[in-house]
Amino acid sequence: MLSAGLILFLAALQGVTELFPVSSLGHAVVVPPLIGLSFRQSSPAFVPVLAMLHLGTAAALLFLYRRDWVRIIAGFFRAAARGRISDPDERLAVMLIIGTIPAGLIGFLLQDPLKTLFGDPRVASVFLIVNGCILFAAEMFRRRDERRRAPGGAQILAHEEDDPEYQRVEGLSLRTTMFVGIFQAGALLPGISRSGITMAAGLVAGLRHEEAARFSFLLATPIILAAGLLELPTLGSDAPTLLVSIAAAAMSGLLAYASARFLLRYLRLGRLDPFAYYCAALGAAGLVFIH
Repeated sequence: MLSAGLILFLAALQGVTELFPVSSLGHAVVVPPLIGLSFRQSSPAFVPVLAMLHLGTAAALLFLYRRDWVRIIAGFFRAAARGRISDPDERLAVMLIIGTIPAGLIGFLLQDPLKTLFGDPRVASVFLIVNGCILFAAEMFRRRDERRRAPGGAQILAHEEDDPEYQRVEGLSLRTTMFVGIFQAGALLPGISRSGITMAAGLVAGLRHEEAARFSFLLATPIILAAGLLELPTLGSDAPTLLVSIAAAAMSGLLAYASARFLLRYLRLGRLDPFAYYCAALGAAGLVFIH
Protein backbone atom coordinates (compact mmCIF):
# COMPACT_ATOMS: atom_id res chain seq x y z
CA MET A 1 0.00 0.00 0.00
CA LEU A 2 1.28 3.48 -0.86
CA SER A 3 1.84 5.71 2.17
CA ALA A 4 -0.38 8.76 2.81
CA GLY A 5 2.61 11.07 2.37
CA LEU A 6 3.47 9.57 -1.01
CA ILE A 7 -0.15 9.75 -2.18
CA LEU A 8 -0.31 13.45 -1.27
CA PHE A 9 3.01 14.02 -3.06
CA LEU A 10 1.61 12.31 -6.16
CA ALA A 11 -1.56 14.42 -5.81
CA ALA A 12 0.48 17.62 -5.87
CA LEU A 13 2.54 16.38 -8.81
CA GLN A 14 -0.59 15.30 -10.67
CA GLY A 15 -2.40 18.56 -10.05
CA VAL A 16 0.47 20.73 -11.26
CA THR A 17 1.38 18.68 -14.33
CA GLU A 18 -1.84 17.03 -15.61
CA LEU A 19 -3.05 20.01 -17.64
CA PHE A 20 0.35 21.38 -18.56
CA PRO A 21 1.68 19.77 -21.78
CA VAL A 22 4.33 17.83 -19.85
CA SER A 23 2.65 14.49 -18.94
CA SER A 24 1.55 13.97 -15.35
CA LEU A 25 1.94 10.20 -15.75
CA GLY A 26 5.49 10.65 -17.00
CA HIS A 27 6.25 12.81 -13.97
CA ALA A 28 4.68 10.29 -11.58
CA VAL A 29 6.89 7.54 -13.03
CA VAL A 30 10.15 9.51 -13.46
CA VAL A 31 10.29 12.15 -10.72
CA PRO A 32 10.05 9.96 -7.56
CA PRO A 33 13.10 7.78 -8.40
CA LEU A 34 14.91 10.84 -9.73
CA ILE A 35 14.64 12.57 -6.34
CA GLY A 36 15.26 9.42 -4.33
CA LEU A 37 11.73 8.41 -3.30
CA SER A 38 11.67 4.64 -3.03
CA PHE A 39 8.44 2.91 -4.01
CA ARG A 40 7.44 0.47 -6.71
CA GLN A 41 5.63 1.97 -9.67
CA SER A 42 4.72 -1.64 -10.45
CA SER A 43 2.66 -1.77 -7.22
CA PRO A 44 -0.93 -2.86 -7.95
CA ALA A 45 -2.16 0.30 -6.22
CA PHE A 46 -0.06 2.76 -8.27
CA VAL A 47 -2.28 3.13 -11.37
CA PRO A 48 -5.59 3.07 -9.43
CA VAL A 49 -4.30 5.75 -7.03
CA LEU A 50 -3.31 7.93 -9.99
CA ALA A 51 -6.74 7.33 -11.48
CA MET A 52 -8.34 8.38 -8.18
CA LEU A 53 -6.42 11.65 -8.40
CA HIS A 54 -7.85 12.15 -11.90
CA LEU A 55 -11.26 12.65 -10.29
CA GLY A 56 -9.96 15.87 -8.76
CA THR A 57 -8.62 16.99 -12.14
CA ALA A 58 -11.91 16.15 -13.86
CA ALA A 59 -13.81 18.16 -11.24
CA ALA A 60 -11.48 21.13 -11.84
CA LEU A 61 -12.10 20.98 -15.61
CA LEU A 62 -15.85 20.65 -15.17
CA PHE A 63 -15.84 23.73 -12.93
CA LEU A 64 -13.54 25.70 -15.25
CA TYR A 65 -15.78 25.05 -18.27
CA ARG A 66 -19.07 24.71 -16.39
CA ARG A 67 -20.92 27.07 -18.74
CA ASP A 68 -19.58 25.25 -21.80
CA TRP A 69 -20.63 21.88 -20.38
CA VAL A 70 -24.16 23.07 -19.64
CA ARG A 71 -24.50 24.15 -23.29
CA ILE A 72 -22.76 21.02 -24.60
CA ILE A 73 -25.01 18.62 -22.64
CA ALA A 74 -28.13 20.54 -23.64
CA GLY A 75 -26.89 20.55 -27.24
CA PHE A 76 -26.37 16.79 -27.17
CA PHE A 77 -29.94 16.12 -26.08
CA ARG A 78 -31.33 18.57 -28.66
CA ALA A 79 -29.34 16.91 -31.44
CA ALA A 80 -30.35 13.43 -30.26
CA ALA A 81 -34.02 14.42 -30.14
CA ARG A 82 -34.02 15.94 -33.65
CA GLY A 83 -31.53 13.57 -35.25
CA ARG A 84 -29.52 16.42 -36.76
CA ILE A 85 -27.08 19.18 -35.81
CA SER A 86 -28.33 22.75 -36.07
CA ASP A 87 -26.16 24.95 -33.81
CA PRO A 88 -22.54 25.20 -32.55
CA ASP A 89 -23.29 23.66 -29.13
CA GLU A 90 -24.85 20.60 -30.73
CA ARG A 91 -21.90 20.34 -33.11
CA LEU A 92 -19.39 20.59 -30.25
CA ALA A 93 -21.21 17.84 -28.35
CA VAL A 94 -20.92 15.51 -31.35
CA MET A 95 -17.29 16.52 -31.87
CA LEU A 96 -16.39 15.61 -28.28
CA ILE A 97 -18.02 12.19 -28.65
CA ILE A 98 -16.15 11.53 -31.90
CA GLY A 99 -12.86 12.79 -30.45
CA THR A 100 -13.19 10.64 -27.32
CA ILE A 101 -13.82 7.33 -29.11
CA PRO A 102 -10.23 6.56 -30.29
CA ALA A 103 -8.55 6.97 -26.87
CA GLY A 104 -11.40 5.18 -25.09
CA LEU A 105 -11.34 2.24 -27.50
CA ILE A 106 -7.55 1.87 -27.56
CA GLY A 107 -7.33 2.26 -23.78
CA PHE A 108 -9.95 -0.46 -23.26
CA LEU A 109 -8.38 -2.93 -25.71
CA LEU A 110 -4.74 -2.38 -24.68
CA GLN A 111 -5.02 -1.46 -21.00
CA ASP A 112 -3.04 -4.45 -19.70
CA PRO A 113 0.03 -4.14 -21.99
CA LEU A 114 0.00 -0.36 -21.52
CA LYS A 115 0.01 -0.71 -17.73
CA THR A 116 3.22 -2.74 -17.91
CA LEU A 117 4.98 0.36 -19.23
CA PHE A 118 3.95 2.45 -16.22
CA GLY A 119 6.50 0.75 -13.96
CA ASP A 120 9.54 1.59 -16.10
CA PRO A 121 10.98 5.09 -15.51
CA ARG A 122 13.40 4.75 -18.42
CA VAL A 123 10.57 4.05 -20.86
CA ALA A 124 8.73 7.10 -19.50
CA SER A 125 11.93 9.15 -19.90
CA VAL A 126 12.14 8.22 -23.57
CA PHE A 127 8.51 9.20 -24.14
CA LEU A 128 9.05 12.51 -22.33
CA ILE A 129 11.71 13.31 -24.92
CA VAL A 130 9.31 12.24 -27.68
CA ASN A 131 6.66 14.51 -26.14
CA GLY A 132 9.08 17.42 -26.25
CA CYS A 133 9.79 16.72 -29.91
CA ILE A 134 6.03 16.66 -30.69
CA LEU A 135 5.51 20.05 -29.03
CA PHE A 136 8.52 21.55 -30.80
CA ALA A 137 7.44 20.15 -34.18
CA ALA A 138 3.92 21.57 -33.76
CA GLU A 139 5.34 25.02 -33.01
CA MET A 140 7.69 24.80 -36.01
CA PHE A 141 4.73 23.90 -38.23
CA ARG A 142 2.71 26.76 -36.77
CA ARG A 143 5.48 29.33 -37.30
CA ARG A 144 5.90 28.21 -40.91
CA ASP A 145 2.15 28.55 -41.42
CA GLU A 146 2.17 32.03 -39.85
CA ARG A 147 5.01 33.14 -42.12
CA ARG A 148 3.15 31.78 -45.13
CA ARG A 149 0.01 33.74 -44.26
CA ALA A 150 1.76 36.99 -43.28
CA PRO A 151 1.68 39.42 -46.26
CA GLY A 152 5.15 39.87 -47.74
CA GLY A 153 6.73 38.05 -44.81
CA ALA A 154 5.49 40.72 -42.40
CA GLN A 155 5.48 40.19 -38.67
CA ILE A 156 2.50 38.16 -37.47
CA LEU A 157 -0.23 39.75 -35.38
CA ALA A 158 0.50 40.22 -31.69
CA HIS A 159 -2.80 38.58 -30.73
CA GLU A 160 -3.84 35.43 -32.56
CA GLU A 161 -7.52 36.21 -32.05
CA ASP A 162 -7.07 39.30 -34.25
CA ASP A 163 -6.31 37.08 -37.24
CA PRO A 164 -9.51 36.14 -39.12
CA GLU A 165 -7.86 32.99 -40.52
CA TYR A 166 -7.74 31.38 -37.08
CA GLN A 167 -10.84 29.36 -36.35
CA ARG A 168 -12.73 28.30 -33.25
CA VAL A 169 -13.10 24.69 -32.16
CA GLU A 170 -16.68 24.55 -33.45
CA GLY A 171 -15.38 25.29 -36.96
CA LEU A 172 -13.28 22.12 -37.18
CA SER A 173 -14.47 19.35 -39.44
CA LEU A 174 -15.54 16.03 -37.92
CA ARG A 175 -12.64 14.36 -39.75
CA THR A 176 -10.20 16.75 -38.09
CA THR A 177 -11.85 16.06 -34.74
CA MET A 178 -11.21 12.35 -35.22
CA PHE A 179 -7.59 13.19 -36.10
CA VAL A 180 -7.19 15.09 -32.82
CA GLY A 181 -8.90 12.25 -30.94
CA ILE A 182 -6.46 9.70 -32.39
CA PHE A 183 -3.61 11.89 -31.20
CA GLN A 184 -5.15 11.92 -27.70
CA ALA A 185 -4.71 8.15 -27.57
CA GLY A 186 -0.95 8.74 -27.52
CA ALA A 187 -1.35 9.97 -23.94
CA LEU A 188 -1.89 6.35 -22.88
CA LEU A 189 1.91 6.08 -23.05
CA PRO A 190 3.76 7.32 -19.94
CA GLY A 191 5.57 10.52 -20.88
CA ILE A 192 3.19 11.60 -23.67
CA SER A 193 1.05 14.48 -22.45
CA ARG A 194 -2.67 14.35 -23.16
CA SER A 195 -3.01 18.13 -23.25
CA GLY A 196 0.29 18.52 -25.10
CA ILE A 197 -0.42 16.10 -27.92
CA THR A 198 -3.99 17.33 -28.45
CA MET A 199 -2.88 20.97 -28.36
CA ALA A 200 -0.20 20.11 -30.92
CA ALA A 201 -2.83 18.46 -33.13
CA GLY A 202 -5.09 21.50 -32.67
CA LEU A 203 -2.33 23.86 -33.76
CA VAL A 204 -1.68 21.78 -36.87
CA ALA A 205 -5.44 21.84 -37.55
CA GLY A 206 -5.41 25.65 -37.54
CA LEU A 207 -6.54 26.57 -34.02
CA ARG A 208 -4.87 29.40 -32.14
CA HIS A 209 -3.01 28.43 -28.96
CA GLU A 210 -5.70 29.38 -26.45
CA GLU A 211 -8.44 27.74 -28.50
CA ALA A 212 -6.33 24.58 -28.93
CA ALA A 213 -6.00 24.44 -25.13
CA ARG A 214 -9.76 24.87 -24.70
CA PHE A 215 -10.46 21.99 -27.09
CA SER A 216 -7.80 19.88 -25.38
CA PHE A 217 -9.33 20.44 -21.94
CA LEU A 218 -12.91 19.77 -23.10
CA LEU A 219 -11.81 16.64 -24.94
CA ALA A 220 -9.83 15.38 -21.95
CA THR A 221 -12.62 15.74 -19.39
CA PRO A 222 -14.69 12.63 -20.27
CA ILE A 223 -11.57 10.44 -20.56
CA ILE A 224 -10.07 11.67 -17.27
CA LEU A 225 -13.38 11.26 -15.44
CA ALA A 226 -14.01 7.78 -16.86
CA ALA A 227 -10.45 6.65 -16.06
CA GLY A 228 -10.88 7.67 -12.44
CA LEU A 229 -14.26 6.02 -12.00
CA LEU A 230 -13.29 2.78 -13.75
CA GLU A 231 -10.04 2.29 -11.80
CA LEU A 232 -11.43 3.01 -8.34
CA PRO A 233 -12.84 -0.51 -7.77
CA THR A 234 -9.42 -2.04 -8.53
CA LEU A 235 -7.85 -0.40 -5.46
CA GLY A 236 -9.22 -3.22 -3.30
CA SER A 237 -7.43 -3.68 0.02
CA ASP A 238 -4.75 -1.17 -1.09
CA ALA A 239 -7.25 1.69 -1.05
CA PRO A 240 -6.10 4.69 1.00
CA THR A 241 -8.28 5.87 3.86
CA LEU A 242 -11.28 8.03 3.02
CA LEU A 243 -9.64 11.09 4.56
CA VAL A 244 -6.44 10.64 2.53
CA SER A 245 -8.49 10.03 -0.64
CA ILE A 246 -10.54 13.20 -0.19
CA ALA A 247 -7.48 15.29 0.68
CA ALA A 248 -5.49 13.94 -2.27
CA ALA A 249 -8.31 14.41 -4.80
CA ALA A 250 -9.02 17.92 -3.48
CA MET A 251 -5.33 18.90 -3.65
CA SER A 252 -5.04 17.54 -7.17
CA GLY A 253 -8.20 19.37 -8.26
CA LEU A 254 -7.25 22.74 -6.78
CA LEU A 255 -3.76 22.65 -8.27
CA ALA A 256 -5.13 21.49 -11.63
CA TYR A 257 -7.58 24.39 -11.68
CA ALA A 258 -4.82 26.91 -10.89
CA SER A 259 -2.55 25.33 -13.51
CA ALA A 260 -5.25 25.45 -16.20
CA ARG A 261 -6.05 29.11 -15.49
CA PHE A 262 -2.35 29.97 -15.63
CA LEU A 263 -1.81 28.04 -18.88
CA LEU A 264 -4.77 29.67 -20.62
CA ARG A 265 -3.46 33.13 -19.70
CA TYR A 266 0.06 32.19 -20.78
CA LEU A 267 -1.11 30.89 -24.16
CA ARG A 268 -2.68 34.22 -25.12
CA LEU A 269 0.83 35.29 -26.08
CA GLY A 270 3.11 32.36 -25.20
CA ARG A 271 3.99 29.18 -27.07
CA LEU A 272 4.73 25.54 -26.31
CA ASP A 273 8.50 25.72 -26.85
CA PRO A 274 9.46 26.10 -23.15
CA PHE A 275 7.46 22.98 -22.30
CA ALA A 276 9.16 21.11 -25.14
CA TYR A 277 12.63 21.95 -23.79
CA TYR A 278 11.56 21.05 -20.25
CA CYS A 279 10.22 17.62 -21.27
CA ALA A 280 13.37 16.84 -23.23
CA ALA A 281 15.56 17.87 -20.28
CA LEU A 282 13.56 15.82 -17.75
CA GLY A 283 13.57 12.78 -20.03
CA ALA A 284 17.32 13.07 -20.56
CA ALA A 285 17.85 13.36 -16.79
CA GLY A 286 15.78 10.21 -16.27
CA LEU A 287 17.85 8.26 -18.78
CA VAL A 288 21.14 9.42 -17.26
CA PHE A 289 20.40 9.17 -13.53
CA ILE A 290 17.83 6.37 -13.17
CA HIS A 291 19.23 2.86 -13.37
